[in-house]
Amino acid sequence: MITVISGTNRKNNDCRFFAAQYAELLRKHAQEEVRSLFMEEIPYDWIHPDMYEENGQSPSLARLQDEFLLPANKVVYVTPEYNGSYPGVVKLFLDACSVRLYGPTFKGKKAALVGVASGRAGNLRGMDHLTGVLHHVGTIVMPAVLPISRIGQILNDASEIADPATLQAMEKHAKAFLEF
Repeated sequence: MITVISGTNRKNNDCRFFAAQYAELLRKHAQEEVRSLFMEEIPYDWIHPDMYEENGQSPSLARLQDEFLLPANKVVYVTPEYNGSYPGVVKLFLDACSVRLYGPTFKGKKAALVGVASGRAGNLRGMDHLTGVLHHVGTIVMPAVLPISRIGQILNDASEIADPATLQAMEKHAKAFLEF
């Protein structure tokens, strides 16, 4: 199974359109199930001082971990640029999931990184930061990351990716990840 994570909890974000498109491209070419996790749609009752205790994980987080991370052999992180990095909610989610079943959640799994930004670097720095964290938890990150820049010019009025070159780059990256 492959999980695609849209890595922001901001309501009405543009990142979700890129994550959804990437998941569709994977479904088009993959021989396995592809699930999508949109961080703005999940419950946030798991953020509390006891979340780092062995028995402190909330049932909602355990369900997300059981449904989206544990059964996945590959995970795609689509993250927007926030203040020169990736959103803190992604780091908090990874930290919270590391309390229970650390090894099976992260070790030896493969990850692909897609950065989206309104600027011109496509969240390259944030993908570097996320790579460091994923390496630390034992995840194998595909060396070829996909920065997508100037997303305001790529999405049309219907919030569809209207740039053929971007769609082509996304499909090429998705195919490479399936072979990784």
